[in-house]
Amino acid sequence: MISLQKRIETWYEEKTETAPQEFAELFLLFLDQLNQGLIRAAEPDGSEWRVNAWVKMGILLGFRWGRLCEYPAAPAWSFFDKHTFPMRPLSLEDQVRLVPGGSSARSGCYLAPGVVIMPPAYINVGAYVGQSSMIDSHALIGSCAQIGRRVHVSAAAQIGGVLEPVGAAPVIIEDDVLVGGNCGVYEGTLVRRGAVLGAGTILTRSIPVYDLVHERVLRGDRSSPLVIPENAVVVAGSRPIRSNAYAVREQLSLYCAVIVKYRDAATDQATALESALR
Repeated sequence: MISLQKRIETWYEEKTETAPQEFAELFLLFLDQLNQGLIRAAEPDGSEWRVNAWVKMGILLGFRWGRLCEYPAAPAWSFFDKHTFPMRPLSLEDQVRLVPGGSSARSGCYLAPGVVIMPPAYINVGAYVGQSSMIDSHALIGSCAQIGRRVHVSAAAQIGGVLEPVGAAPVIIEDDVLVGGNCGVYEGTLVRRGAVLGAGTILTRSIPVYDLVHERVLRGDRSSPLVIPENAVVVAGSRPIRSNAYAVREQLSLYCAVIVKYRDAATDQATALESALR
């Protein structure tokens, strides 16, 4: 693995347009290790997360040196993509429930045993989905997004992808998080363990999060992501615009997110996932 990392870093810095002869074989090894979860774009380091920039470099090399090709299936279902990124191979031994109806996952993503994918959903290269997590209908797991164990990504939610810059943290959803329907989590946001995102909540670096419990405002910036605290219950909100006379006259507001409480027994009961669905 050290040799693989060094070669990827060297190739990435050389910025050549033609792939080395050994690239094809080593890239298959790279994808296989991503598929098995042996390497990942970011990983926990104590209570923090460490970005593995070389993994993102490897994915970007796949795009740089991949050629467009046809992946034939039935005539109506053929698709066209880089030859370096076929569909994620799955077998019964993987113990992943891929429910029929049009979902797809690119090779280079890790799907742990017990993951359930409801149709149609899409999981991009570099993503990591932990054990017993549910990816619901019309949900997107973007490139390099890290999803923990027992996470429920509800219908039409989008977990954004982050490939560049290579050192930037991807979106990270820790264990036991509930992401409500039509949520959007972007720009390297870190959602800590046990948090609940109410339906329609949007989280980015530029959107403030008002914590009513601790009377504080949470924000991200260019050097650090937005961090949602452990067990926070976050809903969509708004705040009035007071800096502009026209906005005041028209009673205009801007979107924000609001932490209304932290998880308690009532929240746990309301968000409990039926084990029979697994």
